[in-house]
Amino acid sequence: MGTRREFLKGVLASGAAATACAAAVPALARETRPRPPEALGLLYDATLCVGCKACVAACKAANDNPPEFSTVDHLWDTPLDTSGHTFNLIKMYRNGTMEVKDQETNGYAFMKTSCMHCGDPSCVSACPVSAMTKDPVTGVVGYNADKCIGCRYCVVACPFGIPKYQYDSPTGRIGKCELCRHRYKDGHYSACAEVCPTGATLYGKTSDLLIEAKRRIALKPGQPARFPRGKLGGPDQSYETPAGKYLQHVYGEKEYGGTQVLKLSGVNFAKVGMPDLPPDAAAALSETIQHNLYGNLIMPFAVLGVMTYVAKRNVKPDEESSDKEDI
Repeated sequence: MGTRREFLKGVLASGAAATACAAAVPALARETRPRPPEALGLLYDATLCVGCKACVAACKAANDNPPEFSTVDHLWDTPLDTSGHTFNLIKMYRNGTMEVKDQETNGYAFMKTSCMHCGDPSCVSACPVSAMTKDPVTGVVGYNADKCIGCRYCVVACPFGIPKYQYDSPTGRIGKCELCRHRYKDGHYSACAEVCPTGATLYGKTSDLLIEAKRRIALKPGQPARFPRGKLGGPDQSYETPAGKYLQHVYGEKEYGGTQVLKLSGVNFAKVGMPDLPPDAAAALSETIQHNLYGNLIMPFAVLGVMTYVAKRNVKPDEESSDKEDI
């Protein structure tokens, strides 16, 4: 007659053997997904930005978001960062005397903070109920509150810190930029780009915006050039002004597998708050790990092994002695 100890040893051995066999199976790796060919996005040019924050106000109005106060008088909408009710914000870099715009030493610069609409978004990959989705045509990363369970995995997964939880919501909603996709049916586009007076924020197809971005960084500082405003390819609202001094880098072209929001700056991107990211999206790696652990049953058997060990460790001495008596 078998004993309890033999049973526990058998289960533990079986789990270890199964785990070893599963570990020998190749990982289900995948490549980082690229931006859709017709992806829509924004080009933000910090050298053209004057920090007026018209885009912040327009975003609030377009999304029916309430003001957020950081001062005691509560007279103005003064959010300090993006939140569940602030999807777009202009931040400022300051150094020394702040004498020259877009200069790292004794200068200042602006930077727009909003959803980057990644080509292979981690928030979509992490969401267990598909509340976060990526449109296969426009590439817009959207959010469906009706599906959301408030787990906040998307908040943790995003390398840009964009999805934010609305703690004052009775239903536990997430707030983020969705590129004003709800306005497309009325012939509108992203409100931040519609109202920008200098064209610092420009809306259009990401492929076209990338061409425009590379045209700009090829300009010589001070060279007269025309800059479009509003929607690239839309009604001509361009104007002429001297080109700024650009870093030879289009942020978002390759970062994190490529994003649909591109950025230009005269100041190091890390100094203006943009993370230094690899060319591959974390979603590809995380899904590979998940598929390898769960698809090949490594994780379930590992958990079973741990549970078996705990059960074996907790067998009381009198139970063990009674087992011996049964032999």
